[in-house]
Amino acid sequence: MDAKKIISALVKYGIPIAVSVGLAWFLYKNVDLAAIRQSLSEDVNYWWFVPVIVVSTLSHIFRALRWRLQLRAIGVNAPLHAIVCSIFGTYFVNLLFPRLGEVWRTGYIARRENASFSQVLGSMVGDRLSDTVTVLVLTVATFFMAQDAFLKFMAQNDGGGSHTSTLLMAGVAVAGVAGVALLVWIYRMKDANGILGKVQGIVRDLWDGLASIAHMQGKWWFLLYTILIWGCYYMQLYIASKAFTFTADLGWLPILVLFVLSSIGMAVPSNGGLGPWQFAIIFGLTLYGVGTFPPSVPYDAQASAFAWLVWGVQTLLLIVLGIYAFVYIALDGKSGGDK
Repeated sequence: MDAKKIISALVKYGIPIAVSVGLAWFLYKNVDLAAIRQSLSEDVNYWWFVPVIVVSTLSHIFRALRWRLQLRAIGVNAPLHAIVCSIFGTYFVNLLFPRLGEVWRTGYIARRENASFSQVLGSMVGDRLSDTVTVLVLTVATFFMAQDAFLKFMAQNDGGGSHTSTLLMAGVAVAGVAGVALLVWIYRMKDANGILGKVQGIVRDLWDGLASIAHMQGKWWFLLYTILIWGCYYMQLYIASKAFTFTADLGWLPILVLFVLSSIGMAVPSNGGLGPWQFAIIFGLTLYGVGTFPPSVPYDAQASAFAWLVWGVQTLLLIVLGIYAFVYIALDGKSGGDK
């Protein structure tokens, strides 16, 4: 293996592992593990995780149904069970190799149906880009609905003043507008070469993948499935909050804040969200009086117990579903693309 391939492998897999390990250590270093174990034994009703698992599994099925609409739009008519297993397998692969799961499911469906890899990849890009748009919309809406909690937190950590809070809000707005303007400029510019040309190609491919959704048959079903997917994501966290004595009464808006922050955290390259997800959840809980922040103050054991248990249950489910998917694929006579 030459040096370029080694560097590429380190960037793809080394950085996510480093991020996961680094943030996990960052979160653990000020935590009393005995206190976490005590919280897990005294503050949790584990029966609540039964509906959490059901709702989480449904979210993957709805995602498969949504992707099937896009696949049919390009002439790929894979059976639903195979698509569902491709979704299960995606998240399992992402636990080991972040972002590789999407490439894996594209290759699996393309091989199984003897379809064009690039076309299937385009449908997957549209699928993921729609999620990005959803997260952006939820983030903006949640930020304004829950701004009192954010401003209170910023004021408490700004000597009682609000200047930093105001500057932060203005900075977020300016950065958002500037980012959109930059993407539009890159998309519309002509004669781009080199790195900028490659970036332009990526931006145009992403836009084309998203725009194709508006022209395909069943676009209202696509919207419905999107609502169901993200509704399930929210509900599994909301139901999980009922399992803990210290979060059972938080209400829908604080859980929405946790949900949005954790969704943003999942965008950070890591193994199955390990590290960024817990960091986002613990930070969100501190906005509503559960736990402490910043990390110079030892984290409250309850906030840590919540973050690690909910993540652990989700991860265990992904492993079980992933094993099921790969057993199905191994027994599927068309998994290698034979007609």
